[in-house]
Amino acid sequence: QVQLVESGGGLVQAGGSLRLSCAASGRTVSDYTMGWFRQAPGKERVLVARISRIPTYYADSVKGRFTISRDATKNTAYLQMNNLKPEDTAVYYCAASSKVFSTTPYDFEYWGQGTQVTVSS
Repeated sequence: QVQLVESGGGLVQAGGSLRLSCAASGRTVSDYTMGWFRQAPGKERVLVARISRIPTYYADSVKGRFTISRDATKNTAYLQMNNLKPEDTAVYYCAASSKVFSTTPYDFEYWGQGTQVTVSS
């Protein structure tokens, strides 16, 4: 099992940047497919980025602006978010999956508590 704790959310103006961190304990982030999801009020939770042994995935809405990475030495996954837009406002969740081809929330077994990102216009 792995435990995940997100941090780094906050309030930022449009065009600004934030870096979300997902600290893992129990197992290493390299043992899992790591994903970042977001959920806006009244909307479904959607995958925005995923890193695993297959090519990294990004949702079309964040391509070129977000970068997912992981550091095994710190046992932490990251989501660097640049050029933020008001439509990026959501609760962001870190998740871990034992499956390589994981795309939906149901594919991920472990979740963090979420961190709020608010982008003002």
